[in-house]
Amino acid sequence: MTAWSTLHALHEATAKRPITELFGAADRAAAFSAQTGDMRLDYSKTNIDEDTRTALLRLARECDVAARRDAMFAGERINDTENRAVLHSALRNLDGGAVEVDGKDVMPPVRDTLAAMRRFADEVRSGDITDVVNIGIGGSDLGPAMAVKALSPYHDGPRCHFVSNVDGADIADTLARLDARRTLVIVASKTFTTIETMTNARTARAWMGDHGGDPQRQFAALSSATDKTADFGIDPAHVFGFEDWVGGRYSVWGPIGLSLMIAIGPAAFDAFLRGGQAMDTHFRHAELHESLPVMLALVGIWHNQICGHATRAVLPYDERLGMLPAYLQQLEMESNGKGVRHDGTDSPRDTGPVVWGAAGTNGQHAFYQLIHQGTRVIPCEFLLAAEGHEPDLRHHHRLLVANCLAQSKALMEGRDLGAAMKIAADKGFEGAERERQARHRVFPGNRPSTTLLYPKLDPFTLGQIVALYEHRVFVEGVILDINSFDQWGVELGKELATSLQPVVDGEAGHEGLDPSTAALVDFIHRHGG
Repeated sequence: MTAWSTLHALHEATAKRPITELFGAADRAAAFSAQTGDMRLDYSKTNIDEDTRTALLRLARECDVAARRDAMFAGERINDTENRAVLHSALRNLDGGAVEVDGKDVMPPVRDTLAAMRRFADEVRSGDITDVVNIGIGGSDLGPAMAVKALSPYHDGPRCHFVSNVDGADIADTLARLDARRTLVIVASKTFTTIETMTNARTARAWMGDHGGDPQRQFAALSSATDKTADFGIDPAHVFGFEDWVGGRYSVWGPIGLSLMIAIGPAAFDAFLRGGQAMDTHFRHAELHESLPVMLALVGIWHNQICGHATRAVLPYDERLGMLPAYLQQLEMESNGKGVRHDGTDSPRDTGPVVWGAAGTNGQHAFYQLIHQGTRVIPCEFLLAAEGHEPDLRHHHRLLVANCLAQSKALMEGRDLGAAMKIAADKGFEGAERERQARHRVFPGNRPSTTLLYPKLDPFTLGQIVALYEHRVFVEGVILDINSFDQWGVELGKELATSLQPVVDGEAGHEGLDPSTAALVDFIHRHGG
């Protein structure tokens, strides 16, 4: 029997078992946690028992997770549809040795680029720039935007703004409140051809020129297309490139993180890199059952592919991590949202889950109702710091902690009809109405969650968190036998948008369009001026 078959049989046998029953073992909480340094992953509030964990670890071994991990760090071309290595970890390899691709050490240019970024960031931070506008989309936007917000207590540089949407409202609303003479614009596009980014970049360049700024001095580019950045008029000294073995959604560690470095300074940015490097070291050397990325991935596989829970809620109890769910949504859904295996055959099982969420406690007053009493089980991933950044508001943080722990406890324990009947009776309800009211107060419980704990959200810890989730996605991709590092699913829409542009502009007719799209274009022409 394969590990997959064993896992399905275990689920069938234990699906109705209360999670609380597993806590009959005195060491349940310790035995079903993993830790590296001061970071702890608790997955004891799931229905994973010793037999299930053994089968999950067997699955990881059958899928050669360790060998694939080693191949990635060794610079092998594991992105086999694009024939590329996958080495975003090299960008945070501050203390490691050589990293080779095709026999060539990639670290000297990585270090040179990082040194150039530090010099540029120091120059901007010590000059007259008050605002930085990062123009990008996808990984060129979500990573730095998430990190700048997350590390706002360490933000002592110019204000940072992020523009991604080609909707003119995004760039217009951002630029309207800025001084063009004291604004730096960073254009983040590896190819310097991304249509949304370049449209916004041209608008920003025109705005700066029209309002007294100097586009040549006040523009920078994060791109490897130096010919195109030169044609755009950007000083070569302000261009920072990266290799094709860095995917967009994995790129915040290098030049794409320039806005973050300007915001928090090179020293704090180095601490962020060191956090990522520490998680790399843990991932490479920890035993599978002690590895946070491996165990987080295996919990995800259990819930999605075995239990059939199609979504996953990421719930950071930290306002400054409010963008983390959106960042992880892209990381996981663009990486593992595939239906074809490495060999080109269809996957025999569902692949990536729908990832969503929001910061606690706000979510408690929005979608937690569905999580607690809805008909579908939604596994939850809580993130929580032991300490906040506001010493004068410790009571706020204690309340935050209590809410986070209460939610995972409530999801697991629920409330049965007997307890609900007592509540209804205490409220004065009697007879049939008492039972009717009570049933509305029943919580099914037995709903799984994990909790990631850490001392404080600082640059090092954020680096750990981001690298943890990167490696989690990698492990899930290996187990599902899919390439987590391409994104062909975004291409078709881009191609069709290019072909539709002349039709929308009124320069081409409807020939070849489906009737629905043709009718929609007609409506837009009638009402869109």
